[in-house]
This record gives sequence, C-alpha cells and structure tokens, in this order.
Amino acid sequence: MLCFFCGQIRAVCHICPLCLKEKCMKYIKQKILLFVLLLAMAMPVSVYAAGEGNIDNGGGGMGAGTGTNFWSSHDEGVRVTVIRASDGAVASASIDLTNKHPTDIRVHFGKVSKTSYRNGAGLSARMGGYTFYNPAQSLPQIISTSRGGANLAAIKQYFTDEQVIRAIAGYVGMDFQTLTNGEYKLLLEPIAYVTFEGVRTAFTATEAAKYNQLRGGLLRKKMPSLSHKNLPLAMFLETSDLGYPAWSGSKTEKANDEDIIRALGLGIVRFNEVVTPEVIEADYEYRVDTDVITAVTVSGGQSDPDNSVTVTFSILGRSYKVENVYYPEDGQQLVWVKWHTPSTEQHITISVTASGGSASVSRGTITANIVDLDDNPPPNPVADDRNDSYRKENAVMPVNPEKTQAAWSVWKAKWKEKWVWHSDWNWESEDHSASCEAGCTQSHGYWQDYGEYVDEGWWEFEEKHYSASLTADMHLVTDEKAPTADGMVTKSGYGVNVSLSARASSSQTSATTAPQTAVSYFPEFYYETYWRLLERTRNGYSAVFEFKNNEYSTYYRRTHFTPVWMPDGEYRVYTYLLDCWTPDGMLSMNLSDAVQISGSLWDDWHIAPQNVR
Repeated sequence: MLCFFCGQIRAVCHICPLCLKEKCMKYIKQKILLFVLLLAMAMPVSVYAAGEGNIDNGGGGMGAGTGTNFWSSHDEGVRVTVIRASDGAVASASIDLTNKHPTDIRVHFGKVSKTSYRNGAGLSARMGGYTFYNPAQSLPQIISTSRGGANLAAIKQYFTDEQVIRAIAGYVGMDFQTLTNGEYKLLLEPIAYVTFEGVRTAFTATEAAKYNQLRGGLLRKKMPSLSHKNLPLAMFLETSDLGYPAWSGSKTEKANDEDIIRALGLGIVRFNEVVTPEVIEADYEYRVDTDVITAVTVSGGQSDPDNSVTVTFSILGRSYKVENVYYPEDGQQLVWVKWHTPSTEQHITISVTASGGSASVSRGTITANIVDLDDNPPPNPVADDRNDSYRKENAVMPVNPEKTQAAWSVWKAKWKEKWVWHSDWNWESEDHSASCEAGCTQSHGYWQDYGEYVDEGWWEFEEKHYSASLTADMHLVTDEKAPTADGMVTKSGYGVNVSLSARASSSQTSATTAPQTAVSYFPEFYYETYWRLLERTRNGYSAVFEFKNNEYSTYYRRTHFTPVWMPDGEYRVYTYLLDCWTPDGMLSMNLSDAVQISGSLWDDWHIAPQNVR
C-alpha cells in the first residue's frame, strides 16, 4: 500500500503510526531548523577580532588543464610568517596552514616568506618532506575560480579571529600577548597545491613567479590562469605596508612575474594599529660606531699634477677632501674616504663633488642607513620553557652575501722628459773695421743662436694595484660550567660559547679596515627573530670575537644557553662576519659550527635522601 503521507509502500497503513511518526518528526525538525535559522539572522554575530586585516582580492575564471598540468579548486593553503613591525624583519619561522592533507607533495621550496625572498633569499627546490598544519577552525576559500569567488570578508574575519591568532601563536612558538602587542604583524601568502609536469608541487605566488623565471616561462605557459592570475590575485594589499605597495593594477587579468614578486600574493594582519616606519632604500648599510669606507668613481678628461682633481665628501656636517686624484685621458679613478659612523641609528645623505678640469663623480648623492645590531638579544631562558611546535627541518641557516677578496688600483702620474732644442737666432752687429773702405755701407756682425732646450715631455700614468683578503675560523664550544659536558657533547639547557678568529690582510692597510662585526644566530629561533652581537675581544687586523657576557648567567659568563626543549642532535650556530671595508666594498664571511645535544639538564637532577641523625 502506498502511504499517503510519506509516499512509501507500507505493509500496513491506516495512516499508520510509523508513517505518522516519521512525518511528524520530519515536520518538527523542519520547524526547529527554520526557527534556528531565523534566530541566527535576527541576532547580531559577535566575533572577537584580535587584529585588522589589510587584504583585498580578485581573480576568477580558470583555463583548461591537462593530464600533467592541473589544479583542483580548494587545493590550497596559506603561509603565515610573523614580521616585526618596526623594521619589517622576519620574526618567526613560516608555517603553512591548509584544510587539505597534502602528504603527496613531492616538490616544494621550503618555508620561505615573501620578505625573505625580497631580502635576497634564493629559490631552492626541495624533494618531499613538505610539512603543514590543519587548523582546528577550517580556512575559508582563498583562491577564486570560475565556480565562485573567494569571500574577502570571510578571509579577513578568519585571520583576525582571536582563536585563529592564538593557534598561529602556538604554531610559531610565541606568546599570544607578545604576538598581538603591536610589535608584530602577520604576513599571509596564498599557497596552491598543483600537479605540474606530472609532479605534485606546492608554491606561493612569489615562488610561482620566481620558478616561472627559472623555467623560462614554462609555468605561465602551462597554467597561466592559476600561477599568474588567481593565485597572486587571491591576496594583495589595500594600503601600503611593510615596504609593499598597495595593488592598483587589474584585479581580473594575468600579472607578470615582476609585479607578482613586488606586490601580489600577500595580505597583512596588524595589531593595535602600530605605524610602521617607512623602509628607506639606501646605497649602503653601515653599523653604528664603525670604521667604514665610502667610494665613488671619478672620470672626465685627464687629471694630472698640472690640472689635478679634488673630490670632496660631505658627511654629517664634515668635509673630507681627497686631493691629487690622477687618471689618464678617457680613464677613471676610484676615490674613497674612510670615516667613522655615529653611535645612533639614522638615515644619512652623503654629498660628493669633484673640482678641477672636466671631472665628474659617478654618484653625487649617496644614502646610507646606520643600524644597530645590538638591540635584539634572546630573552631569558627558563627551565620550564616549551616549544612543541618546533620543527628542526625548518631551521635553515641563512646565506648572506659573502666576499673574501677585494682588488682596486690607483693611478700614479710620472713625467716623461723629452728635451728639444728651440733655436733663437739673433744678429749681433759690429762696428766698421779699419779694413773698411771709406763710406762702407755694409753691415758688419754675425748670427748668434740664443736658443734653449725645452722639455716637451708628457705625463705618463702607471696603475698601481692593491688587494685585500679576509679569512676566519669559528669554533663552538661547550660551557666549562656544564657539569656533564663531554668534549663537543652537552645536554640541552646548558651553555655554549663562540670563539671566532678573523684576519684581514691588505697591501694597502690605510685603505682597509679591520674586521669589526660578528653576529650569531641560533636554530631555536630558526636563525631569525633574535641574535647576539659578538664582542671583539682582540682588535686589529687579527681580531677575535666571543659572546658578550650573558646577564642571565649566574657567573656572568660569555655564554648562550641552549633551550631545555632542544631535541637531541646537532646544535649549529651561524655567525655572519662583516665590516671589513675596502675601496672595493665590504669583505664578509658566512661561518658556522656545532655541538651535539644529548639529553637535557633535567637528566642531571636527582633527589637525594636526607641523612637522619
């Protein structure tokens, strides 16, 4: 029998109890659901926002993929990096959030932020080992497609939600209050998980653009709608921030690699609305209280002792004159000045002028940022510190610009003599002699050469070459106060010290400074966030650097305490040696050394029974 209410065939139906019950329950559920929905629409939604999102988006529409080059809707994520608001420096390891489980990713480019790429990090492909987090609160759609656009309001609401920010703080190993106190911002970068050339690949918009450049435009050729439109346009800035411009270009058309790298594929979350100082680009970056060298090139005409050139550097209200600058016709000369930077951070402008002949300088105005590296030492470690989100594989040592050899030259002018006789004939008259006939009208006398030798030489130029080199050796040693340290093996929680020996050699020491600066970075901070400026314990061209005395050390020792939570294995400290200046630029070196962590200081603690008398 066909039931009147439910339309099902029932064995018994006199408006059967079963059918009636099912119908009633269905009706009741519908009414309850409708009531809940109406109630939800009537009530204001209250979501606590921990920050403010500087995010806009665009995109939409997808091309057709192929069997080896395709992307599926919602196969995406977001890379999050903590950035220090004051100077735009990276303050945490980057993490990738996604609703997916992309364990099949075979090619990715590590956890490198857009800011790190801007600061010179190179694109480096990695095979396997891709790590990610699945947040408790699912991410909204990030990348727009032809089936529907991502909801900008939902994206902003998600990344400013307090619970989401708390989760991010936990992932990056920061206290929530510290993260949101106004000193930091979140850099967001959309990620796409794609199949490219048959290989599952993960990349941000910046990485896609850089990878496209490396592959000669192949990525844009194969998947342009994703890599150069929907992915980079998934996020961009409403207003300029952290040195990135607001995007004023098309929100629906494909972008080029340069625009993507410069201004697309990013959003920023800020807290307590701190004003970020403008990032000022400069020709040089110097450290405070440091001997430095600033150089320009002079050219134009010929400069010699008869017509010499003088170059004047105007720096911080003082004039530095370099006189007797020589060079041959159509030649040029490197001219420099050695000076000492001020003791405070600032941005300065150096004016350079040339006088004499037709000389001109390569740069009449030079800008320099004076920075202080001694303002961000690590915080005090405590015995109950934890960092459950730490991933050793994300602690990748930086590779800063390195230069260990320099060469320059100076023109010397030397006169090449060529003596040539210049005649000056004159008639010397004489009186008539006795032999002259009366009325002699002849002129008597002789020709006399009053000429002289004249030097018709010229200036010859000799180029004298100079060079300088930098060598260094770094050793990481366990602290002598660590009771159970054995050679290069120590337990976590105990200290280590650095001994760095640096030597600069130069054939022109007056034009070369000693190595003056060394700064160490640590794996527990992913070689970012915090660092230690080393103290130069021996000055001169054979310099020695060590950690400064640690204010948290009981014995005020030169030490850095490893975190008690540091996992067993290699503990490698990275040090950048710099500020060995020459006319040919700054000499610098990347150095590192390691000890082995085995166990923790808690292994050395024990409870001894009290003797009872």
